[in-house]
Amino acid sequence: MEYKSTLPYPTVKVERKNIEYAQMLLHPYVGSISEDTATHLYLYQSFILDDKISKTLKGIAIVEMNHLDLLARTINLLGIDPKYEINKRPWTTQYVKYDKTLSQMMLTNIQSETLAIKNYHLLIKAIDDRYIKQLLRRIIIDEEIHLKIFNDIYNQIKDT
Repeated sequence: MEYKSTLPYPTVKVERKNIEYAQMLLHPYVGSISEDTATHLYLYQSFILDDKISKTLKGIAIVEMNHLDLLARTINLLGIDPKYEINKRPWTTQYVKYDKTLSQMMLTNIQSETLAIKNYHLLIKAIDDRYIKQLLRRIIIDEEIHLKIFNDIYNQIKDT
């Protein structure tokens, strides 16, 4: 199963340093709905679920880690040290929902991916840098794949 698009990621670059844009990108990087949170969430879920779904979640987590890397390098180019914090508030495991049922996990994942996609679209409108826009559009493609996978799993198990 593919967990990401076969389209290449754009080269990480920016038109110019821009602290405001970097601060905006901290939210999808390490906010409550972020690549970092998604990575930890999907890994946690993979630890407690059966092999097939565990493998899927680990595959998606690896894609999210790649997004984390792409955002970190972009934030760095924009002029901010890509620490795991926003406004001196560190990323926290409290952002991870520790659901115990597969159904609730998938609903959480669907909600998280839906919000992530919405937030990326808002950033595309707010940021006037063609390179960042290209990157965010490419990340959205993967997030839409994740959303479809989670919806498919949920639809298979919701009546069981």
